[in-house]
Amino acid sequence: MTNPRRIAVASRSFSRHPVLRAELLALYPEVTFNDSGASLSGVELAQFLAGHDAIITALEKIDEALLAQLPDLKVLSKYGVGYDMVDIDALRRRGIRFGWTGGVNKRSVSELVIASIIALLRHVPRGYREVLAGGWKQLQGRQLTGRTVGIVGCGHVGKDLAVLLKAFDCKLLAHDILDFPDFYAAHGILPVGFDELLSSADIITLHLPLDATTMNILSAERLARMRPDAILVNAARGGLVDEAALKTMLQTGKLAGAALDVLAIEPPDDSELLALPNVLVTPHLGGSSEEAVIAMGRAAIAGLNSARVPDGSWPNQSSLAPAENHYDFRLPQRRQIP
Repeated sequence: MTNPRRIAVASRSFSRHPVLRAELLALYPEVTFNDSGASLSGVELAQFLAGHDAIITALEKIDEALLAQLPDLKVLSKYGVGYDMVDIDALRRRGIRFGWTGGVNKRSVSELVIASIIALLRHVPRGYREVLAGGWKQLQGRQLTGRTVGIVGCGHVGKDLAVLLKAFDCKLLAHDILDFPDFYAAHGILPVGFDELLSSADIITLHLPLDATTMNILSAERLARMRPDAILVNAARGGLVDEAALKTMLQTGKLAGAALDVLAIEPPDDSELLALPNVLVTPHLGGSSEEAVIAMGRAAIAGLNSARVPDGSWPNQSSLAPAENHYDFRLPQRRQIP
């Protein structure tokens, strides 16, 4: 397998990160970075990637139409763990190798989910808005400790979140198309059907990829099965939730609150949803900790060499998802202040 020579980095955050730039250039001298800071798509993305035999992408859409314009492309390495924006079948048809590592940002996402849950339970968004408006009213909220949390999708992030929530003595429910009996038993997690989880949990948090089977998985009908005092957290993918139905439920008191780190349209254009006092919207921050950015970047660099052509078993290919401990995901050593 020939190592890549000419590399294009479409990701903006990778391109502006000095450590990742230096580490990539130390291995591959011919690199074109996205120094414009622009979100590339369509013709601009094709022009930027043209002439390179390897690329590192993040949220850019990689489909058949784009790949047809990149005859030199041999390797695509993914910066970040979501790959719903990559046409895996198109890569397979064209024999393009794909580098991907799951779970490298799981702790970053899990911590944001817990922060969002606590913020909603304690009415932090509403309290902050009232203070800015000149008010000063103590709002009585609820503690996370002892609550029932329903985790929809028990992959890397779902598992990591479950471990952290045990410290809050939470009762944990899980729903996944796969079964993880050993993990469930080890952490006291009860696997349940989707409907039971929706109707039983105080807090429901989504950790699913976005595809044809999960699009709008929380439809208006399913949202209506949630308890009126429940809260919803989506730090996975926009498009999983019927946001119009969610807004109506939040406005009418049929749902206590929602934390959305991802939305169907980003940046969001629904000013009514954003203005609700029981909503916390963050700008896709889940994987944006210092530690996660380093981890995702180093995994993408390693993926340039470890990439394999996806086959029909994707994503259940250990060759495409190397063990995380193959890489050093720690931050660079900070200089001690004398």
